[in-house]
Amino acid sequence: MAAAKTRKSAGAGRAAPRPDESRRPAEYSVEELARAARTTVRNVRAYQDRGLIPPPERRGRIGVYNDAHLSRLRIIGQMLERGYTLTSIGELLEAWERGSDLAGLFGLESAVSSPWTDESPKLYSLTDLVKLFGGNFKLPWLVKAAELGILIPEGARFRAPSPRMIQAGAELVTAGIPLDEMLDVVGRLRGNVEQAADQMVQLVEQHMFDRFGKGLPPADEVPRLGEIIWRLRPLVEMAVHAEVARAMEAAATRHLGDRLATILDHMTRAKKKAKK
Repeated sequence: MAAAKTRKSAGAGRAAPRPDESRRPAEYSVEELARAARTTVRNVRAYQDRGLIPPPERRGRIGVYNDAHLSRLRIIGQMLERGYTLTSIGELLEAWERGSDLAGLFGLESAVSSPWTDESPKLYSLTDLVKLFGGNFKLPWLVKAAELGILIPEGARFRAPSPRMIQAGAELVTAGIPLDEMLDVVGRLRGNVEQAADQMVQLVEQHMFDRFGKGLPPADEVPRLGEIIWRLRPLVEMAVHAEVARAMEAAATRHLGDRLATILDHMTRAKKKAKK
């Protein structure tokens, strides 16, 4: 009976429509969902049987999962890491159902834990990578990419959380830039980005959540907090893109401006000599 109640709770916890509906919500098979959540298909099915995540949408014989399922799996994973058991997680869901607006609470959960990118992970074989990089792909590069989590070994293949990064790397290698040097830059960039992201989230925590103490926000505040976080996502992304664009413009001017000016000067002189 308790499991049935919990299952009902999980079903009620589908995320409220996001303020930013510009992108089509991601859809996952059970295998893709498990891979994105860094768990197993067996765990996904077990959580579903316990009512910890809602059932997938059925399309014929196929079950289709979405970002709300991925968000819930990530929350479950975080709670398990903190020492909660599956039974205690289920009991907590029931307690939330009795004490607050569960749909609003799970909307806030989704705003916090849903992916911050519209990319879906992609699997590559070694043959795929060699072909993508035009035959110029070295095994030491693979080791370095794995250390950075850009390519994650999964059996005989490699999962790329960001296929766009792989595609960009392949095009830059084709243009003549060594991948290992690019990966060194990515490694240094990551430390700076993670520090800035941590400070940004601390600001959100300090100014939006700290006034409620360590417990849950009041039920009437939960939907508003979830909406604010959804609205923050594109704003933060725009701010980051603007800073990257500013930095790239300054770096390009600093390192390439004089070189281009010299080339243009030589071209101008050559044209003048040709006219004579």
